[in-house]
Amino acid sequence: MPITTPPPPPRPSRAPLSFGAPPRPSSSSASRFPGRRDLLLAGGAIGATALLAGCSDDSGSRSDAAGAPTGEDRLRTRGARDSGALLARYDATADAHPRLADRLRPLREETARHLEAFRVPASASASSSSSSSASPSASASPSASAGATRVPDVPKDEKKALAALARAERHTADTRTAALRDAPPELARLLASVAACGAAHAYLLTSGVLVPATEGD
Repeated sequence: MPITTPPPPPRPSRAPLSFGAPPRPSSSSASRFPGRRDLLLAGGAIGATALLAGCSDDSGSRSDAAGAPTGEDRLRTRGARDSGALLARYDATADAHPRLADRLRPLREETARHLEAFRVPASASASSSSSSSASPSASASPSASAGATRVPDVPKDEKKALAALARAERHTADTRTAALRDAPPELARLLASVAACGAAHAYLLTSGVLVPATEGD
C-alpha cells in the first residue's frame, strides 16, 4: 500500500496596507488653536494699546510738569526778586542822599533792565530787549520797586551809604554766580552777564568816583 504525503496548508494572503488621509479636525478642536492671521491681529492690537497708553502717560506727565514751576522758573523768580531788592536800595539811597541821585542813575537803570530780563521768558527776551532797554526807568519805577520790597535802611553818611550798596551788589553777584551750575544754558548766560555787571557796580560804588566833590574842593 503506497504512502501519500498530505498537501501543505494554504498560506494566508497579505492584503496591501492603505494609508488614507488623516482625519480632519472638527470645527470645535480647530477653534482652540488661533491661526497666523489671528496672532498678527492680536499682536497689532496689543501694540496699539501700549502706544496709546504711553502717549496718555506722557501727556499726563507733561501737564503735571507744566503745572509745577521748573528749576528755571525758580531761578528767574529769585533773580527778579534780588534785582527788585537792589532797585529798592538804589531808590532809598537816592532819596536819603539827593546829591548821589544823578550819579547813581546809570547803575539804577542797569539794575532795572536786569529786573525786566529775569521777568521775561527766554523765548521772548530777544524781541523785548530793545523796548526794555529803551525805557528802563519807566519799566521799573521807584514806586513799583519800593512796593515790591521792603525799603532798606540807608546810612546817613554818603560814603557809608555807597558802601552798603556795594555790599548788596557783591552779595547778589556771588549768589548769581553760584546759581550757574543749576541753570540751563540760556539762563546761565543771563546770570553770568548780570553777575559781572553787579561786580562792576560794586567796584564803582567803592572806588570814590561816585562821591560828589564838596564845595570847598
